[in-house]
Amino acid sequence: MPSMKELALLMKELEHQLNICTRCGMCQAVCPLFEQTGIEADVARGKLALLEGLAEEMFKDPKGVYERLSRCLLCGSCEANCPSGVEVLEIFIKARAILTHFIGLSPVKRAILRIMLAHPYTFDNLMELLPRIQKIFTKPASKNLGTSCARFVSPLIKDRHFKSLAPVPFHSKIPGLNSNPGKSGLKVAFFTGCLIDKIFPHVAEAVVGVLNYHEVGIFVPEGQACCGAPAISSGDTQTFDRLVQHNLDKFYTAEFDYLVTACATCAAIIKKVWPMMIKKQPYEIRSRVERLAEKTMDINQFLVSKTGLTMGSYYGNEKKIVTYHDPCHLLKTLGISDEPRALIKANPRYTLKEMHESDWCCGLGGSFNLQYYDISVKIGKRKLENIKKTGCSVVATGCPACMIQLSDMISKSGENISVEHPVEIYLNILNNR
Repeated sequence: MPSMKELALLMKELEHQLNICTRCGMCQAVCPLFEQTGIEADVARGKLALLEGLAEEMFKDPKGVYERLSRCLLCGSCEANCPSGVEVLEIFIKARAILTHFIGLSPVKRAILRIMLAHPYTFDNLMELLPRIQKIFTKPASKNLGTSCARFVSPLIKDRHFKSLAPVPFHSKIPGLNSNPGKSGLKVAFFTGCLIDKIFPHVAEAVVGVLNYHEVGIFVPEGQACCGAPAISSGDTQTFDRLVQHNLDKFYTAEFDYLVTACATCAAIIKKVWPMMIKKQPYEIRSRVERLAEKTMDINQFLVSKTGLTMGSYYGNEKKIVTYHDPCHLLKTLGISDEPRALIKANPRYTLKEMHESDWCCGLGGSFNLQYYDISVKIGKRKLENIKKTGCSVVATGCPACMIQLSDMISKSGENISVEHPVEIYLNILNNR
């Protein structure tokens, strides 16, 4: 294990970025975690102070600092609202990687990341087995949302209402695809993402349906892997690098104009984090990552800017009220907000009614929800109240992780509100033209 002096030297690599923070406290006003806890170490300013202490060897408790860094949704609200332009997410991600190198992964994380996630075919095979036994331990919670809850008292599941694994994942329905472009003249590679593949395959099918409608060629390689978000969020650069290389091998040799995904997190990771974290890799890998990142687009963004939308027609009187939740990675990291709303508005059977604080984090935050579920629920309930005030029957969002959190909150509340992806709403009107 490296010494504290070696750790301090590694932290010095972040010194310039750390020094940009003026400790103004603007991050307090927008941090969903600080809003719930009021603890200074939970806000960006407090975490940056801890990291500076490590760099100067003032703090001798790297595990304690890592625990504080883990108490973060990585939503990017602080960075998006920082008047000094501190690149908070980059600092936190790199600091987690440095600290993980110093203290190591927990046995549980090591098993999940190094044994399962790092081996895509093993991971897929395991996930295909679980739907067959999940009914033994779970029971239906909401038929409308397709959520389940624990059949027995479980410290892991607690009182969650969660989306069950799909009986058949998308990669089993469509193992691979390589179609030629039609009138659009465009061809895209489709990065499915773990959650859409295994929990929301209908969203992936909607993406394929919409692309086929617009006569866009589609390339879906067999055996694509996770984008690496869980690994890099845990500071596991070994698994992250392995997944990046695996996906490069799957996608890079194919000919396509853009890489699209319906997952906000996957889009943000590929476009922003992949280039950020491979700077010490050989030039060939760096150039491949950078070129793929340049081609990466959210599906909503691609449809609006590259194919154009088909506006539906509807002459009925009854319309569904739909509201939209802005995923943090889509809005705050990629700056995409109008495009998913445009897909919703293209369907005249829906009336879009904006909720208050549509850009406030829903509270999932990946593994944050697993480690700090009680806080995650409190943040989620704030989002739920704003959804309910719109009187909607549908809440849409462009992130499958947000769909999981919203489904949990709505299911436990007993509200009759469904959760959909904008591409599903758009496809619905295309199928009924």
